[in-house]
Amino acid sequence: MNKALKIIGYIFVLIMAIITLFPFLYMISSSLMSFQEVTSIPPKLFPDKPLFSNYSEAMEVAPFGRYFINTIIVTLANTLVTLLTTVLSAFALNFLNFKYKKLLQNFMLSLLMIPFEIIIFTNFSTIARLGLIDTYTALIIPFLASVFYIFYLKEFLRSIPKDFYNAAKVDGASDFEFITRVVVPMSKSTLFTIGLLNFITGWNSFLWPLLVTNSTEMRLISNGLSAFASEAGHLIHLQMAASTITILPILILYFIFRKQILSGVSFGGIKR
Repeated sequence: MNKALKIIGYIFVLIMAIITLFPFLYMISSSLMSFQEVTSIPPKLFPDKPLFSNYSEAMEVAPFGRYFINTIIVTLANTLVTLLTTVLSAFALNFLNFKYKKLLQNFMLSLLMIPFEIIIFTNFSTIARLGLIDTYTALIIPFLASVFYIFYLKEFLRSIPKDFYNAAKVDGASDFEFITRVVVPMSKSTLFTIGLLNFITGWNSFLWPLLVTNSTEMRLISNGLSAFASEAGHLIHLQMAASTITILPILILYFIFRKQILSGVSFGGIKR
């Protein structure tokens, strides 16, 4: 009976994996097809002859190079500052005692209940009044801190005994020294995971950049891809090539750092 259940479980997982991976694999396959092959009926699963020239042609039709530069600048800025604010905030909430600490934590937790879409137009109005539309500042400012990542790191820091902090203060170490010499080294894998997840979120950002950018020069990769799909709607094979180019950096990052991601998610490195 147990063996039969195992086999059924494996079959179910395999079916789900195929359902999940098929659109992605078909996108890559279609990106190497000619227009006639992509639009053929019945559909073809594999190209007769891979056309890698589709990628260079897609890059020529739309300024994806500029989109990549914009996305890298915005995403790196957001990720680096988010890591800084996350470390400082999580440290303060976990190791420091100050007035109204509980009230502040409850208020911050309540912010997690508010979807970003509800406040997006308030943020847009603020950015517009400051005259920051179509600038890097508008793309970066709203994402310089994350309550979710702050509490994610705070839960990890609970595994660090507070005696470490007290001993450091007795030895004359400042809070900054304790953060750089103890907190950061001990939570390296978690911080790496936060940084990578934040980078992926920024890379895939769509709605906010769509609202605060007007010119082609300020588009991010997701908006550029959407505009390309509208402007070159009949060139399906080039759309697939552009989509593949867009997700390639994220895939490379994942396959290079997948061990660190799993380690950070499982709070590896410190036993509770």
